[in-house]
Amino acid sequence: MSSSTRDRILDAYRDLLLAHGGVGVSLEAVAARAGISKGGLLYHFPAKSALLIGLTTRLREYTQANVARARREGIVHVFLQTSTPRASEADHYWAALTAIAADRRGSPREARETLDDVFNLWSDLLKEEIDDPVLADTIRLVGDGLYLTTVAGLPRPDQAGVRAVIEQLEGRAAHARRTP
Repeated sequence: MSSSTRDRILDAYRDLLLAHGGVGVSLEAVAARAGISKGGLLYHFPAKSALLIGLTTRLREYTQANVARARREGIVHVFLQTSTPRASEADHYWAALTAIAADRRGSPREARETLDDVFNLWSDLLKEEIDDPVLADTIRLVGDGLYLTTVAGLPRPDQAGVRAVIEQLEGRAAHARRTP
């Protein structure tokens, strides 16, 4: 299986979801946008649900890379620093959320579970690192709020204010770290 063909297909699916929402995206449109035949698309992704699973798998990969970095540089620091994702990552999340929201009952459980796993992983890591569960939840909620603001394209808060909040949370977390 060609990784580049799979990537082109997933990029095309993401772009169509961003442009048209979850309901208006057909397999034919994805194939055309990716520059392949519908048969070529079905070879890589045998159903529309497989496309969504592929998209959420990419999200898990983004998270795994961030978690690996967090284990080296500090969970709280990296979690908060990555709470304003790059455009490509934000687009992937928005596309996945759009597809799932468009068909809540029909979207593949595996795709929904992947998103749940990604958000829960950070929550678990924060609670492992910080002795105060309320502070761990506060950090997660602040990070999730920043993340979803970016993903949804909402007006972002003042950067100096965001930096001040992050610095304060990192300072509080440093005092509440679990000791091995």
